[in-house]
Amino acid sequence: MSKHLSLAELQAGLPVILDAPKDRGVLRAIVMRLAEGQRRDLETSLVSLEGGLDGDHWAQGCWRTTAEGKPDPDVQLCLMNARCIDLIAGGRENWPPAGDNLFIDMDLTPDNLPPGQRLAIGGAIIEITSVPHNGCDKFIQRFGRDACVFVNTGEGRKLRLRGIYARVVRDGRITAGDSVSKIAGSSSA
Repeated sequence: MSKHLSLAELQAGLPVILDAPKDRGVLRAIVMRLAEGQRRDLETSLVSLEGGLDGDHWAQGCWRTTAEGKPDPDVQLCLMNARCIDLIAGGRENWPPAGDNLFIDMDLTPDNLPPGQRLAIGGAIIEITSVPHNGCDKFIQRFGRDACVFVNTGEGRKLRLRGIYARVVRDGRITAGDSVSKIAGSSSA
């Protein structure tokens, strides 16, 4: 990406992000994170309770661990609103460096997807967790300081524009283009 958008340009795109579907969205992209800074765009993948996204670095050594030293399942999958990353990154080819696994055209705000809410994607079921997902220095390097401010402060933080974490609750295959549906009655909120 050659040009980073200004905060004003990003804020002007907020209505498009907020117009994302509430109950039934679409999985727009799947990205496997390999070693530091390496990404692989996938058309399809297995997700599992044991391994998260098949081949993703989460299972090899996560930044957050359980008391037993295992990768924390509450940060197993990183999800980001596809409309938000498209605005920030300037096109689909620039999404993978964001560092998220699943890019979904769906409202990821806490009012729509509170912790405990389950989603059906392809043959899998995932559950939103309460761990906050924040932009970092790498996000700034890739998309600019204004993009990090946009997703991490004020309205952006409240709306969880940087994304959310989820855990796998039923193993299955997911494919770009799959429907993403809320499972009624699954939210703990």
